[in-house]
Amino acid sequence: MKITDIHAHVTTDPAAQVARARKAGVDRTVLLSTRIHPEAATTLEGVRAEFARLTAVVSGAAASVDEVRRATAEVIAALEAHPEETVGFISAPLVLGDTELKEWFDGYLRRPDIVGIGELTPAPNQAAGLEPALAVSADHGGVPVLVHGFAPNTVDDLRTYAALAARHPNVPIIVGALGGLNAMELIDLAVDRPNLYIDLSSALQVFMVKAAAHAVPEQCLFGSNTPYGDVLAARATVEAAIHDPGVLRRVLGENFAQLISN
Repeated sequence: MKITDIHAHVTTDPAAQVARARKAGVDRTVLLSTRIHPEAATTLEGVRAEFARLTAVVSGAAASVDEVRRATAEVIAALEAHPEETVGFISAPLVLGDTELKEWFDGYLRRPDIVGIGELTPAPNQAAGLEPALAVSADHGGVPVLVHGFAPNTVDDLRTYAALAARHPNVPIIVGALGGLNAMELIDLAVDRPNLYIDLSSALQVFMVKAAAHAVPEQCLFGSNTPYGDVLAARATVEAAIHDPGVLRRVLGENFAQLISN
């Protein structure tokens, strides 16, 4: 079994990022693009500036195609520098029309090192707008799609993700960061929707990780949410919460391996 971190935004130092994952016993890291680099800040003012940009992004501020292309280029460079230890998910400018969005995804999904779509971050209460991306996933055999799950996304967004999963039963939808403050609702939704997966990164309470793994052990996935979380700490949290060796193996790698082998 390969231990896989399914949620890691590429940092300004991918070599150090991969080394940190290796120290945590992680065999494979799923790299995601980002336009925000709080790990590069050296002062409180710098962190504040990066988080102001992050707040705009997760609140739905549209990114230009050039901005997303530059962020994607960071991921591609890291994948090519570390081909044995990384794979990637591909995001997209959500301002694109359906045809252009499909062309964008199609171009990247031809690469063997791109194994999914994400992280997609709709504006609050706008999760339904991600449906064209799910259609692309279906066209590519149902590659996993990672969506933002933390605030400012709302509980209604989580319910919309579940409704989208019901309309696209062959598309695995991974809700990021355990749904934030709405973790209990997310677990309930996943119980009723087998293609709705839970990324355990950025868990606010260890007992929520335990509850998720107990309720839907085949739908939980290990992630760190680097640089907002740390891969060593994330693994320690999962291992503190899950005591059944079989479930722990599933969460740390077997579930994701099954997703990308379908």
